[in-house]
Amino acid sequence: MSTLTIAIVTVFCIGYFCIAIESVTKINKAAIALLMFVATWTLFMMDPGSYVAGATGDNIASAISGVIEHHLGSTATTLFFLMGAMTIVELVDQNGGFNFVRDTLQTKSKRALLWRIACMTFILSAILDNLTTSIVMIMILRKLVSDHQDRLIYAALVVIAANSGGAFSPIGDVTTIMLWNKGVITAAGVIMEIFIPSVVSMVIPAYILSLSLNGTLEPVQETAVVEESDGLSERQRKIIFFLGVGGLIFVPIFKTITHLPPFVGILLVLGVLWTVTEIFYTSIHQASEDTADNRNTQKRVSKMLSRIDMDTILFFLGILMAVACLETIGVLTMLGQTLDTVFEGNHYLVTGIIGVLSSIVDNVPLVAGCMGMYPVQAAGDMAVDGIFWQLLAYCAGVGGSMLIIGSAAGVVVMGLEKITFGWYMKKVTWIAFVGYVAGIVCYWLEKTFIF
Repeated sequence: MSTLTIAIVTVFCIGYFCIAIESVTKINKAAIALLMFVATWTLFMMDPGSYVAGATGDNIASAISGVIEHHLGSTATTLFFLMGAMTIVELVDQNGGFNFVRDTLQTKSKRALLWRIACMTFILSAILDNLTTSIVMIMILRKLVSDHQDRLIYAALVVIAANSGGAFSPIGDVTTIMLWNKGVITAAGVIMEIFIPSVVSMVIPAYILSLSLNGTLEPVQETAVVEESDGLSERQRKIIFFLGVGGLIFVPIFKTITHLPPFVGILLVLGVLWTVTEIFYTSIHQASEDTADNRNTQKRVSKMLSRIDMDTILFFLGILMAVACLETIGVLTMLGQTLDTVFEGNHYLVTGIIGVLSSIVDNVPLVAGCMGMYPVQAAGDMAVDGIFWQLLAYCAGVGGSMLIIGSAAGVVVMGLEKITFGWYMKKVTWIAFVGYVAGIVCYWLEKTFIF
């Protein structure tokens, strides 16, 4: 390994460490990721000819431009998908689309509520994303559960169920979106073969947590809130909800029919929803003599685009492009070969360890790294929908439940419900681990006796 390669890897590791201790440094991880991106590629340009064939003399600019544009194009498909999905979910939420969830969960039994929470979170996170689902479910829990200690148990289950639900869906988690965009898993393949392991990884922890809940819920004292009408009828709200959520479900179907990348489908849904809401709000504006204009203007897509979480988008841009540099210099391929040698090609062990690591560090760069380590093969474990790729989708998603900081869902729930790292590790980590391992065993049984 050359000195320059060591320098690039060192810069990446330092940046990765700074991202991991974001809560200590108080420096936004997006800023660190962008610095990693620029620093790694700047070092790369000191001697590009040693990594890219033909990158010498007058051909340096064109050769390197082609390499970077290739990686940037691959990264952009994931970013555009995320931006479209985030806008659609925000639009549905702002127009009261998730009110039905609260009505469905109503019950007096603590255990009944736990199972309803588990099932609803699992289903929603497969359609939406686990981060948005977690926020929606915590907000609903606050209206249903008054006791904070009980709510901590429900919140922990939300984290587990959200990550499990996102693992089997091609649009349920950032890592599955990345793998699906890359073409190493298909929507039908991951749903059919990962669904049951994902259910198992949620049901077992839900059962264990239910043992700590008994009795009935005390009614929550609600303060009266007068909501200003934005002019939309109930029928129009339902149309927005079904167009948004139905559109997200339609995206994998659209890809199967047209063979276009998933981000094209998500932009189609966004375009349709944008057009419909513009028609609704324009008609309200004309009929109401501007009385609701200020309120409904804030709920238009053009306004919501300005509220997209650009920190997250820029973080993904920086980290994925930094990982792309490691892929280009051959480090990831070398690491993949080393792992195969150490574990003698046992992909259950390799992906299982990656899943455990994803509870400690961000699963996005881990999955991005794996995609660079291992080339897709025509047949075997590394083929499209092969054991390695499907297990990677499961392990990277579900493994994040083992620590409260191991997933985006965990981090947001930690902030909303003030869950401490120590409480979660003592009370929940072992439960999530049992479910995680049970899901892997379930997948092994599927591959051995069914598929």
